[in-house]
Amino acid sequence: MRISTIKISFTAISLALLFTVSSCVKEPVPPVLQPEDTTYKFVKPSNFPATSYDFASNSVTKEGFLLGKKIFYDRQFSSDGTISCSSCHTSFSSFANYGHAVSHGVQNRQGTRNAPALMNLAWQNQFFWDGGVLDLDHVPINAFTAPFEMNETLDHIIYKINKDSDYRSRFKAAFDVDSASTPQLLKAIAQFTVMIVSANSKYDKYKRGETGGTFTSAEQAGLQLFQAKCATCHKSEFFSDFSFRNNGMTVNTTDKGRSKITLNAVDDYKFKMPSLRNLSFTAPYMHDGSIGTLEAVVAQYATGVRNTAASLDPALIRPQGAGFGIPLSAAEQANIVAFLKTLDDDAFVHDTKFQ
Repeated sequence: MRISTIKISFTAISLALLFTVSSCVKEPVPPVLQPEDTTYKFVKPSNFPATSYDFASNSVTKEGFLLGKKIFYDRQFSSDGTISCSSCHTSFSSFANYGHAVSHGVQNRQGTRNAPALMNLAWQNQFFWDGGVLDLDHVPINAFTAPFEMNETLDHIIYKINKDSDYRSRFKAAFDVDSASTPQLLKAIAQFTVMIVSANSKYDKYKRGETGGTFTSAEQAGLQLFQAKCATCHKSEFFSDFSFRNNGMTVNTTDKGRSKITLNAVDDYKFKMPSLRNLSFTAPYMHDGSIGTLEAVVAQYATGVRNTAASLDPALIRPQGAGFGIPLSAAEQANIVAFLKTLDDDAFVHDTKFQ
């Protein structure tokens, strides 16, 4: 009897110990995964197509982006220290030159064309109104060296950079070099500008089915009109096919546009189709900055197109000799304007990362 009692006691003690130990053993807790920091990483918006920029030869890093940003805003790289890239491409105007018909450079010299907005450049492979540059990395060369813009030389810019200990340390961090060179200068700026992506407008939310993407009746009507009458040239998520077209504006015989590059008369007065994103921030409009309001732009296509050159785009020639332009009533024009304003991206123009 005593032996049995002892056996039972030992068994009870063993079970109690086992229960106590097992209750102290906790199930492994999976690690809490923090969201990836994409501040300095290029991320393609889900409703955008594949990019055309060669990231393999110039991938974006934090150090490269911040270096490019510093150069973009630095006025010392103009011949008189008064103009930077940002002078003609301000963040609050979608990196256009708000309120200026044409660009203004050193000594208040004026260019001949409106400074285009800089955004969504990773999807483009021809730049400027005439398509004269084919690589985003090479775009700043014109701004740095044009007499009516920054009026500098690349060699002198590199000299200024290598005299500056802060710039030398930044180039070391970004490219692991002891002194800067022109290719690295251009790659740094490209790492900044290729990140300038606008994809958070009301329209984008509408396309992605996100909160804030519900259109008004006027905006919905405008979208349908736009798709029927404007999307021949202003197509895809960029609202441009980036082709070169003569849009029937009064010609300026001193600027023949695309033919300056191709040396072919069939390209006379053709200019690159701009994106229609963020139009509320980028006035004035057209390659020469000759139209001041969005309403006037739409009216121009409805009633102002002229057959001033043989290169007039066929999309603007009405059938059966009925004239030129896009037939639009006043109400239809108002609806198209309402839709175009859904392409405004307030978060983009106020993004401190670019300021």
